[in-house]
Amino acid sequence: MDTEHMTMCPLEKPPTGGPTKDEILAIALQKLGLHPDDIFADIGCGTGKVTITTSPLVSEIHAIDVREEASRWTEQEIIRLNIRNVTIHHKDAVEVLSSLEKLDTAFVGGSRNLTDVLFHLARLRVRTVVISAVLLETLNSAIKTLQEYEMFHEVIHIQVSKSMPLAGGIMLKPIDPVYLIIGGRKE
Repeated sequence: MDTEHMTMCPLEKPPTGGPTKDEILAIALQKLGLHPDDIFADIGCGTGKVTITTSPLVSEIHAIDVREEASRWTEQEIIRLNIRNVTIHHKDAVEVLSSLEKLDTAFVGGSRNLTDVLFHLARLRVRTVVISAVLLETLNSAIKTLQEYEMFHEVIHIQVSKSMPLAGGIMLKPIDPVYLIIGGRKE
């Protein structure tokens, strides 16, 4: 495992903004179409859930988050789980992506500098990118930018409800809807 920093003291709770829900992650993984020799980027890695889940499926992962607590939490988790194919970047994604020469697939869980991130993913000619969005502004920006680079494939709107007890019975309670925007190079 390569890291660009070492954890000073352990964090006791995960960073805000995640983790990606299991149901959303299952669909995202199917759409990513990962291969064992892929170099994968988890952009906005947050709690590290996507990084951890994809680690046995690809050869190399760049886990990227500008937030210190996110990169530190992800680092703690990959050390705890003895995952060795991850490089953690506590930097802005644009800075990391501009330094890469090859990248096959990417999951974008954070929307900071999204248009610049997508510019670099287009430059790297990624086979597949999946962007997770909850805001309509992020959805619109992702579609427009992917269309500009002739990378847009589809949008999936996901609404999941989970069971919970109520008055001696079971009800379904919806969780926030999520949009997955899928793109990549045209074959």
